[in-house]
Amino acid sequence: MSSAEETTSQILTTHSVGATVQVVIDTLFARIKSGTYPVDTRLPSERTLASELGVARNTVREALDVLAAQNVIHRRAGSGSFVKYRSDPKPETASYSSLANEVSPLDHLVVRGILEPELVRLAVINMTPRQIEELDQILSRVEAVRTDPGDFIDAEEDLYRKIAEGTGNPLLHSCYELTIEACRLSYRTALRRRHLTPQRIQDYQKRYNTLFNAIASRDVESAVEFIKLHLIDEQKLLLQEV
Repeated sequence: MSSAEETTSQILTTHSVGATVQVVIDTLFARIKSGTYPVDTRLPSERTLASELGVARNTVREALDVLAAQNVIHRRAGSGSFVKYRSDPKPETASYSSLANEVSPLDHLVVRGILEPELVRLAVINMTPRQIEELDQILSRVEAVRTDPGDFIDAEEDLYRKIAEGTGNPLLHSCYELTIEACRLSYRTALRRRHLTPQRIQDYQKRYNTLFNAIASRDVESAVEFIKLHLIDEQKLLLQEV
């Protein structure tokens, strides 16, 4: 049984809820599990969820109560519901492991150079106001990191995942997810940790703030130009390494 199935089963066995409430629970948990609502993200309001899912607000409220009781979310009076559950890392499949062994830092930059300008272009055009708000929340996590490279990498990856999701193209989103996973299984952690000094973390935080402002203002040209320049800097860093 998968981790998602196990958690959902625990919710089922410890709470007696109606069928409609269970559908809302399953829907919200699936979104949290998939990263649509990343850890620390504020969920849409009860009214918004009720309208989107076609159910009553008290149904949404009951579902949120169950998710809160299971520590999937936490609720702040006057602020809303925030994701607490962090998805387990995806298991290393044979295909991912094999691919990771063949991926070099240069391979990674080549793929990023192909994908990221288009990711950003489409995200500027297609991101919904809610997705931009969620991107802002992830940026806050990025900016909250002071010295820990691992925390920064996790938040940075979530930032890129949200941009990829915002393209509205699930195939492109999946291609970028594969890029992230393959690099996680190969060189990325050791290489990035060496370079992510507190000063460089601050530099990246300023860069991502600039990128977010371009996306939020729907400035396609500035956003794409920014990501191209960012990739050039990443390439220079890689050349220093080799």
